[in-house]
Amino acid sequence: MENYTYTSTDFILLGLFPPSRTGLFLFILIILIFLMALFGNLSMILLIFLDTRLHTPMYFLLSQLSLIDLNYISTIVPKMASNFVFGNKSISLIGCGIQSFFFLTLGGAEALLLVSMAYDRYVAICFPLHYPIRMSKKVCVLMITGSWVMGSINSCAHTVYALRIPYCRSRSINHFFCDVPAMLTLACMDTWVYEYTVFVSTILFLVLPFVGIACSYGRVLLAICHMHSTEGRKKAYSTCSTHLTVVTFYYVPFAYTYLRPRSLRSPTEDKVLAVFYTILTPMLNPIIYSLRNKEVMGALRRVFQIICYLKT
Repeated sequence: MENYTYTSTDFILLGLFPPSRTGLFLFILIILIFLMALFGNLSMILLIFLDTRLHTPMYFLLSQLSLIDLNYISTIVPKMASNFVFGNKSISLIGCGIQSFFFLTLGGAEALLLVSMAYDRYVAICFPLHYPIRMSKKVCVLMITGSWVMGSINSCAHTVYALRIPYCRSRSINHFFCDVPAMLTLACMDTWVYEYTVFVSTILFLVLPFVGIACSYGRVLLAICHMHSTEGRKKAYSTCSTHLTVVTFYYVPFAYTYLRPRSLRSPTEDKVLAVFYTILTPMLNPIIYSLRNKEVMGALRRVFQIICYLKT
């Protein structure tokens, strides 16, 4: 029996899983995906840290992507799983604000980090001689720091607004996490100004970066076509196609969700789309980058060889 005991300031997260066998199956599936994401991203971070051959700007950025994904999925799934297992779907206003803050910070940081990764590949393929200067350690640190800072600033603005507005309708949020637009449907005031800021933030953090990445890869594809080395062409194409796959899975459902006006949004559709950028993408990123990357697979073999050697 579900427990809906909560105070007047608590919210109720209606969740993702229906109370049926189908819901139980989906719950088990999400837990498996969560465990795969934890294992995959932790493995990528440790692998890049342990193997000195992967101490390059590209893999430094990739380790940050894994770190973000690790925290990103951990912000959403444990609370969702706890709600389903124990039946207590309540979450305090402060708890909702904290979850929303980390979700928006990590989401914004990942969106900007993917731009840095695209720039890294653009410089490596189109300007290889300038690569050591344009992608120095200092530049990488600035890119990563900028991603986290900009994500945090954007997140603070949205979270503070959400915590300050009055809620006077039902306290039930038709979502599986504290998504600010979903919370605003419960507000007892006109929120059109905030909806405009959501639109602007989506343009700045999702649409413009996606357009920039698409343009940079257009230039990269032209450069690949003019490469004389067949091996170099295959390697460049593999790296770029991998990154484009990650970008598409992340940006498209995210932007589609937040660019639509409230009148065209459906809670069910929003939840399904959210699964892509909050749960599936953090699980897919380490798989895509490892299985389609010979250097990562080579580093994995070397680490296993060292471990086996130490055991003997």
